[in-house]
Amino acid sequence: MKKFFQEIKADIKFKSAGPGQKLTESVGERAPRGKPNQPALQQPRQGPTNEAQMAAAAALARLEQKQPRARGPTSQESIRNQVRKELQAEATVSGSPEAPGTNKVPEPREEGSTQLAVPAVCFTCPLTGATLRKDQRDAHIKEAILSHFSTDPVAASIMKIHTFNRDRDRVKLGVDTIAKYLDNICLHPEEEKYRKIKLQNRVFQERINCLEGTHEFFEAVGFQKALLPVPDQEGPEEFYVLSEAALAQPQSLRKHKEQLLVAEPVRATLARQRRVFQPSPLASQFDLPGDFFNLTAEEVKREQRLRSEAVERLSVLRTKAMREREEQRERRRYTYTLLRVRFPDGCLLQGTFYARERVAALYAFVREALQSDWLPFELLASGGQRLSEEESPAFDECGLVPSALLTFSWDAALLEDLRAAGAEPDSSILKPELLSTIEKLS
Repeated sequence: MKKFFQEIKADIKFKSAGPGQKLTESVGERAPRGKPNQPALQQPRQGPTNEAQMAAAAALARLEQKQPRARGPTSQESIRNQVRKELQAEATVSGSPEAPGTNKVPEPREEGSTQLAVPAVCFTCPLTGATLRKDQRDAHIKEAILSHFSTDPVAASIMKIHTFNRDRDRVKLGVDTIAKYLDNICLHPEEEKYRKIKLQNRVFQERINCLEGTHEFFEAVGFQKALLPVPDQEGPEEFYVLSEAALAQPQSLRKHKEQLLVAEPVRATLARQRRVFQPSPLASQFDLPGDFFNLTAEEVKREQRLRSEAVERLSVLRTKAMREREEQRERRRYTYTLLRVRFPDGCLLQGTFYARERVAALYAFVREALQSDWLPFELLASGGQRLSEEESPAFDECGLVPSALLTFSWDAALLEDLRAAGAEPDSSILKPELLSTIEKLS
């Protein structure tokens, strides 16, 4: 790589040295030289041509193939990958107003646009299976939990405790306290004092009463509110008292306690929104909705300019701390990423992922779409960089945000075995039910 740039500098220096001299010319025909003490006029330096930039991108790709990395790329490498992707896109799509070598960040489009690669970031409710927009998920899950009280009040109250309360430390403290109440009842069923819980007790007020869903849980497992007299006090106070029917079934109390301790918040899962496209020269073009960006519209436009400046900074030496800070800023910009995998027949498989998900999630996503899901394969990023399923770096560590096009390839050892047997891999790779839903990418 160093030799390549030295050759470019030497070529520019040679062209700026002035007119040449033929060997057959006489001495008298030579043009008079300038005074030795007069500095030569320095011509303004021209930027590299389009061909030179394309050659530089190809040289970087060859360099990466010869020197595989044991870890995810740095921010500089992410910029190089993005530059190459833009150059490849401009080679396939003519009429682009952007100059080759500039790294354009896709601007968020209106979500009603028909040209969006995906309409929006969507989620799936684990209780109802409904597909939800980002702004719909919390309200829908709360409604689903509340509607579950009519069928299983114990499970619904446990879900409410863990989901409606965001402070996980406070939830853990409250759950541990409730579990202690139930343990005392199961260990000492004959002790009446353990079957009563004073609602105005300081521990109950600080740890349990402040959490949503705790009162519903006590009532669901068999506690009832009652006004009881208190020694050395004039008026009665309110207590939770365990019913005789619930006391006769200590195994149910233990079961409910374990359910409460091991439960997790109900969260909507990211919908992959799997789509299959026909072969297209627009495979590397992504028009993303605003959901994919943690930036405002103004910040996205400014990002375009910053990316161009970042390309110029590639040759500037920076400390490790500077590189790490820049890499961290790069990762925080995106929450989601849209990935496409191109298969040997040209078909494209598309899915949505979290930017911090691991490469293993993409391998599992692709494997689910294959007819022969047991055969080994590998995924290649731009420049031929192999994504390791074993090491499984995060997508943002590989520079695969907010979108990327990858290449599917059968395992090299598998191909050698097939060719040695005089066979070739099946040209139809994806499952027939997926090919029946294939779309045209536009």
